[in-house]
Amino acid sequence: MSEKQIKVDNSFITIEQVCAVARRKQQIALSDDESFKYLIEKGAGFLDRLLEKDGAIYGVTTGYGDSCTVKVPLDLVNELPIHLYTFHGCGLGDFFDEETGRAVLVSRLASLTKGYSGVSYNLLKQLVTLLEKEMTPIIPQEGSVGASGDLTPLSYVAAVLCGKRKVYYKGEERGTAEVFSQEGVEPIQLRPKEALAIMNGTAVMTAVACLAFKRAEYLSKLAAKITSLATFAVNGNAHHFDEILFDVKPHAGQQRVAAWIREDIRTGEPLRNPDRIQNRYSIRCAPHVIGVLEDTLPWCRTMIENELNSSNDNPIIDGEGEHVMHGGHFYGGHIAMAMDSLKIAVANIADLLDRQMALLMDTKFNNGLPPNLSGAKGSRAAINHGFKAVQIGVSSWTAEALKQTMPASVFSRSTECHNQDKVSMGTISARDCIRVLELTEQVAAAVLMAVSQGVEIRHNLHNEEIELSNNLKQILAYVRDVSASVEEDRELDSDLRNMIDVIRQQSWNLYG
Repeated sequence: MSEKQIKVDNSFITIEQVCAVARRKQQIALSDDESFKYLIEKGAGFLDRLLEKDGAIYGVTTGYGDSCTVKVPLDLVNELPIHLYTFHGCGLGDFFDEETGRAVLVSRLASLTKGYSGVSYNLLKQLVTLLEKEMTPIIPQEGSVGASGDLTPLSYVAAVLCGKRKVYYKGEERGTAEVFSQEGVEPIQLRPKEALAIMNGTAVMTAVACLAFKRAEYLSKLAAKITSLATFAVNGNAHHFDEILFDVKPHAGQQRVAAWIREDIRTGEPLRNPDRIQNRYSIRCAPHVIGVLEDTLPWCRTMIENELNSSNDNPIIDGEGEHVMHGGHFYGGHIAMAMDSLKIAVANIADLLDRQMALLMDTKFNNGLPPNLSGAKGSRAAINHGFKAVQIGVSSWTAEALKQTMPASVFSRSTECHNQDKVSMGTISARDCIRVLELTEQVAAAVLMAVSQGVEIRHNLHNEEIELSNNLKQILAYVRDVSASVEEDRELDSDLRNMIDVIRQQSWNLYG
């Protein structure tokens, strides 16, 4: 196995591995170890024997959900999975992008390979084939209440395995049957429980949560870097990030953020402003704000990776002990709580950066910088407005991010004839978190451009008597590779979009 290949069996899968496969940075392969194959086929074989005995198995010889009391004649059992993914083909809203679709496939594999879902090894191979050949199910975002899992969005995965519906393929949206024919892939016929095993789980919300986690992790570092730049730009007090000061409040994430900023402005002693011993909160308390996100990430990781590495469908099939156990492992409450919490922590980053932007723009607070950070000089200054409109945009994006922080997990709705009478809303929570991340990345891109201009102006005001640290020089170089400084007014939408793309690619090494 190469370093760029992840071999999937029933072992632990990380958030990073999900994201790496989703972004095509690593390939995936299914283990062909005989003990693993035995584990998988044991459950499928047990179900076969139960069927031969005319056993009552939920979702195999019965209807679904509240229809569990409806007995399905044995001669119709093989048609039941087709009906399950067919009648759930009612998803609406925007479609998940290709990266998210690939993450969904990895997430479902992670659960099914635990060996407690009663699926065949052939089904797992078909899921891996979709990833290997980059045939990604096109999945609508709306229609899941997060229990019984992500039924409707995952029905699009089940249908694609059987050659139905549509996929992303080589940059296009194509009919699955046509692409399968082109690639020589045979549609599979789902065994009696296999549609239920694919659909009755938390793969969509968990996949989205994995992607959200990595974006939030990067944003935390970027917010610290922007704070360092902002502290320099407003002639701030570096002592606010003193190691001794933070030793007395031992939140690990908060201490880590303060240490990052110290690395950036360790030459900042001359920056101390004797006229203002204490900077405003958006500078002085930045480690406390960003630190909340840093300290939220570890327990979010635990919640997400536990869900990722769980058997989260129903019923659970114990092939070794020959038990069929009916429960509620499709319930996405842990993902819902993690995503509701993460989006609040991220939205607070947007709010922090918005306040830092406000300090930089206003001559009442920016300690001698020009209005709106305009780079124009002489008579030209009268008609130039620098980052004035960008600040309005930042305010708008921040307000929308804050509006999105209403927790989705508390909006459980009884549905499906009151069988699903308490649901998680985990998928909505995860989608909300992605939206908050998108908006906060927009805020970060804009403030990064503005604060870089502020640092350059401040540096010139000091006639270069204050040396920038190598860390700040590096981030300024990164920024200037994407967007030039603003002297004369120009349209900045392309610069902003390019900066957002760079942030989402996470290609800058912000802290070691």
